[in-house]
Amino acid sequence: MVELFLGGARSGKSRLAEERAEQLGGAVTYLATATAGDTEMAERIAHHRSRRPAHWGLVEEPLALGRALRNTAIPDGVVLVDCLTLWLANALAAGEERFAAEREELLRALESAAGPVVLVSNEVGSGIVPLGAETRRYADEAGRLNQAVAACCDRVTLVVAGLPWVLKEAA
Repeated sequence: MVELFLGGARSGKSRLAEERAEQLGGAVTYLATATAGDTEMAERIAHHRSRRPAHWGLVEEPLALGRALRNTAIPDGVVLVDCLTLWLANALAAGEERFAAEREELLRALESAAGPVVLVSNEVGSGIVPLGAETRRYADEAGRLNQAVAACCDRVTLVVAGLPWVLKEAA
């Protein structure tokens, strides 16, 4: 079972994904993709850490997400990935070849996950077209990634103002 929570910044998507991971039962492993490049990001990471139960496992992997999923997903546990768009920024910064390889590895890992996976991603395509070429590329790749991941998912939930809206649910 693979599930995706999409939403804008501070929409409540991570909180709802964390609640869902707990509901699924089993040991939860939080797979974090963020790196603390500045003080503000370090504060965001600390905020997320403070919310998580102490008994959850933690794997920090900013780039080789597919490999980390393969190594972490188990039938009687849940992997919570937060977040795909931070991973995307890391992967794009690694260069075209590495980005393409890591993206393919991630999608393959989702298709064959040994246990439940809950993913969090930002929906960045609802705003205006960004002015700069680099930002447009990021927004385009985020949209493509979200579409590809959603296609692999059994359930997709859009979160707006803390409210979940189920977009896709496998029968």
